[in-house]
Amino acid sequence: MKNFNHTDAESLSQAAGILKEEQQNARIIAGGTDLLSVLKHKLEPDYPETIVNIKSIEGLDHIVEDEDGLKIGATAKLCDIASSPLIQKEYGALADAARSVATPLIRNLATIGGNLCQEVRCWYYRYPDEIGGRIQCLRKGGDTCNAMTGENKNHSIFGARKVNLSGCSSNCPAHVDIPEYLAKLRAGDMDGAASILLEANPIPAVTSRVCTHFCQMNCKRKEYDDNVNIGGMERYVGDYILEHSDRFMVPPKADSGKRVAIVGSGPAGLTAAFYLRSRGHSVRVYDKMEEAGGLLRYAIPEYRLPKEIVRNLISALEHMGIEFLTGVEIGKDIPVNDLVEQYDSVFLNTGAWKRPLIGLDGEELTTFGLDFLIEVNKWMESKIGKDIIVVGGGNVAVDVAITAKRLGAANVVMACLEPENQMPASEEELNRAREEGITILPSWGPKEILRDNGEIVGLVLKRCTAVFNELGHFAPSYDENETTTLHGSSILMAVGQKTDLSFLGEALELEVSRGLISVDPATMKTSVDKVFAVGDVTTGPKTVVDAIADGKKASVAVHCFMTGETEGDARHPLGGLITFDASCTGHSKAARLPERPKEERGLHLEDSYGLTWEQVQEEAKRCFNCGCLAVNPSDVATVLTAMDAEIVTSKRREPIGEMMKKSHCRLVEEDEIVTEIRIPASARDYRIGYDKFRVRDSHDFAVVSVASAYKVQDGVVTDARIVLGAVAPIPLRAKEAEAYITGKAVTGELAAEAAEIALQGALPLSKNGYKVQIAKTLVRNSLLNARTPVRSEDKGADARGTKRQKQA
Repeated sequence: MKNFNHTDAESLSQAAGILKEEQQNARIIAGGTDLLSVLKHKLEPDYPETIVNIKSIEGLDHIVEDEDGLKIGATAKLCDIASSPLIQKEYGALADAARSVATPLIRNLATIGGNLCQEVRCWYYRYPDEIGGRIQCLRKGGDTCNAMTGENKNHSIFGARKVNLSGCSSNCPAHVDIPEYLAKLRAGDMDGAASILLEANPIPAVTSRVCTHFCQMNCKRKEYDDNVNIGGMERYVGDYILEHSDRFMVPPKADSGKRVAIVGSGPAGLTAAFYLRSRGHSVRVYDKMEEAGGLLRYAIPEYRLPKEIVRNLISALEHMGIEFLTGVEIGKDIPVNDLVEQYDSVFLNTGAWKRPLIGLDGEELTTFGLDFLIEVNKWMESKIGKDIIVVGGGNVAVDVAITAKRLGAANVVMACLEPENQMPASEEELNRAREEGITILPSWGPKEILRDNGEIVGLVLKRCTAVFNELGHFAPSYDENETTTLHGSSILMAVGQKTDLSFLGEALELEVSRGLISVDPATMKTSVDKVFAVGDVTTGPKTVVDAIADGKKASVAVHCFMTGETEGDARHPLGGLITFDASCTGHSKAARLPERPKEERGLHLEDSYGLTWEQVQEEAKRCFNCGCLAVNPSDVATVLTAMDAEIVTSKRREPIGEMMKKSHCRLVEEDEIVTEIRIPASARDYRIGYDKFRVRDSHDFAVVSVASAYKVQDGVVTDARIVLGAVAPIPLRAKEAEAYITGKAVTGELAAEAAEIALQGALPLSKNGYKVQIAKTLVRNSLLNARTPVRSEDKGADARGTKRQKQA
C-alpha cells in the first residue's frame, strides 16, 4: 500500500471534522476487511491521504434492546451479532445474515457498518487503476458499464443504477436527460417523453434538424456497433410537441407581475422566453427582422430546417402569451435605456450577423456567406452556370455551398483551414455536400484573390500546416511555398460571424471586452443592473444547442433576480434504478432517416423524412441506458430492509430502503459516518427469514438471496415484505408480490404465483439469466416456511432463517 496518515478518532465529531476538511482526502476504517483490500490493490484513482479509525470510539459497538427495538452500534462486529443470544432469539434472521458472511476470520474483524458501506464486488470496478486505466467503470469516473456487453454472470437482473450522467447527456450542452425520455418512448409514453425533453430544450423540432448532435458522438453504443440515432427520435418527439403544442406549450396558471424584454429572437432568446413565461412572467420579444426566429429563420436553408417549423414554433410561443414585436430595431427605433426603465429585466440576445474580415486584399469583392443565405435567390440570378468558391469548413459553409449548387452553379469548391477529420461541419453535412458534387479541399487557406478589371476570376490557396498553436489558440500557420489556384467568378466567405454591439449606444455603459458583452458566467448578468446577455453577443458564434443551454441558464438567473428566489441544483438526479430493453445487447444498426432522392431535392423541400413510430420504438430499445450493473453486496442490508430498519448517521436518520434508493455510489456521503442501526420492536411480530444461494459456504457473496418478513394469522398473510438481494444495485422490495399474497392463505400454489410475480420485471443479461430461477425458488421457499408453526423454545435462528429454508 501507499503511505497514509492514520488517526484513532476519540469521538464521532472529531472523525467527521477530519472528513470535512477540504485539504484532507480521508476515509473511515472500521473493520477494514474491505478498505484495506481497496488500498492494497490500488483500486481507486483517488488514494486517501488519511485513514480515520472509528473502532477507537468508545461505545460505538453496542448491541442493546429497549421498548423501541434493537440498537446496534456501527462498529459491532459480525461475529458478535451472529453469536448474540438477544439477536438469535428475537431477530434471528439478522444473526443468520451475519453468520453467512465470508469466513470466521473475516467475521471476527468486519463490522455491521462496514458491511453496509462496503464497495461493490464487480470485477470491472475492482480492476486496479494502476494497470494502465484500461477499464474505467462508471463508479470510477468512466462513462459506461462494461458488464452490459461483457462478463456479467454475477450482475444485476433488475436494471442498473444511475451513478453518473450518461455519456450522451454529458456531451449535450443542454444536458437533456436523453436516456430517460428514450425509456418513456420504449414504454409508449409519448407525453412523458415530450415533457422530459421540454425540461431542457423547448425547441426540439428545430435542434433535431440542425444540431451537431454531440450526444451521438459520445453514445457508448458506438463502441459496440452503431450509435443510437438520438437525433431521429428527438425529431419525432419534437414534431409531436409542435403538433400538440396546445398541451405542452401552455400559458402559466398565474402571472407573476414581472415584465421581461428580450432583444433578439434567436434560439437563446426563444429558450429564455419559453422558460420565463412558463414561470408566469410577462415576456415581450423584439426583433429587427420581419419575422421572428433569428438565424433559424433567415440563415438555415429550408432543405435542412423548413420555415414552417420555425413559424409553428413562434405561433406556439405566442399561444403561451409571449409577445413578438418584429421589424423593430433596438438602438434605432427604441433606445436600450428605455427598455431598462420600462421592464423588470432586459435580456440581450442579438446574435452574430456581422461579417468578419480576414485582411485579404480584394476581400471587399467577395460576398459574406450569411448575406448570401438571406438574399440567396436575388444573388444567384446572375450566377447560374458559373464556378463558385466557398471559403470555410463549418455547417454554414456547407449550407452556402449546397445552396449555390442547387441554384444552378456549375461547380462549387469548398476550401478550409482544418484537415478533414477536424472540420467544424458535421460528418452528415459533409457527406451531403459530396453527394451534391461539391469538391472539398481541407488544409488550405486563402492567399490571394485573382482579379481581372476589378472582377473576381479566382483564388490562390496556400497550404495550412496547423490551425491552432501549442496553447490551443486559433493561430493558423502556413507553408507559403505550397499553393494551388482555383478559378471562379465569385467567392463566398463563410469563415464565421461577428457581433454588432452598435445598438447599445453610449447611454448604456455595459462592460465590453473584445467586441463581446461581458457577463457573469454563472448568471449571464451584465455590469448593468437588470440587464442580462446571452448567446453569441457574449461568447461569439456557437451552436444552436449551446445557445439553448445558455438561454435556459440565463432564464433561471433572471427569474431569481426578479423574484428573490433561489434555484436548487438542476443536475439530473442520481441513484435511481434505470431500465433498458433486454434486446439492447444484441448487435444492430441504427435506424437512418429516409432521404429524398437526389434528383428531387431543392431549396424548399426538406432533404430527409422522419422515422415512423415503429422505428422510433425499435431504436429506443437500442439504448443501453448507461448505468452501473453491479449488485449490492451486503447480506446485512437485505435483511435490514425486510426488517424496516433505520440507519443513523452523523447527518441523518433514515429508513434503510430510502437511503439505499438515494445513494448512487456509496451508501453515505464522503463526510458522513454510519453510527447506528435501529430495528423497530415491531420486527418481532413478523416471521423473518434469510436465505442465500452461494457458490460455496465460505464464499462471502450471495449469488441470490431473499429476506422475508411475514405476518401470518390463521394461515392467512396479513402483511408481507419480500426483499431480493444480489439481483439489483440495491436490496429490492418485491412490492407487487407482497400485495398479491396479502389477505390470502398460504399454499404451495400461492407461493409459486408470488415467486413468478416477484421476478416479472427481471431484465437478465447475456450470462445471468440463471439468477431468475434461483430467486423464484428462494421466494417460494420463504413463503412456504411462513406457514410452519413457531415453537416458543425454537424462536431463534433455526425457526426463521437459513437452515429451515434450505430444508424446504
